[in-house]
Amino acid sequence: MKRIVNFIWILLCTVVVHASGSGDGRQVENFDFGWRFSLDPHLNENRAMKKSFDVEGWKYLNLPHDWAVEGYFSEKYPSGPGGGALPGGVGWYRKHFKVDKKDIGKRIYVHFDGAYMNTSVYFNGKKIGWRPYGYIPFEYELTDLINFEGDNVILV
Repeated sequence: MKRIVNFIWILLCTVVVHASGSGDGRQVENFDFGWRFSLDPHLNENRAMKKSFDVEGWKYLNLPHDWAVEGYFSEKYPSGPGGGALPGGVGWYRKHFKVDKKDIGKRIYVHFDGAYMNTSVYFNGKKIGWRPYGYIPFEYELTDLINFEGDNVILV
């Protein structure tokens, strides 16, 4: 996440629960609501991925979200006119959520329909993946890291 120009743009996000037995199908839950957002190039991900991290001052939002278009256009931005003349930087998305105990024994994934590029994903204090490519769906399995007794935290 240490890039001069690094946009994070998230299209849609879902949580997919696969039943443990074959033929039981899957359950897809919309995960687009209730995110917090900060545009902070100096944020330390080791602190931000902790459940106790204070997000006071972070914006509430729902996905999809493209924070760059909230800025103003300028040819002086590092991206220049070829990059849309919009501000660059590092954006952070964070969400707390609970998982019902009825899902114990099921495989649980988080699925992103797209994010711009250089996207790191952290879950419950652990980095679970990084995507260098933009605008392509990807997902990570959360099953072994889920806390069924309380809060879970995802940081993107």
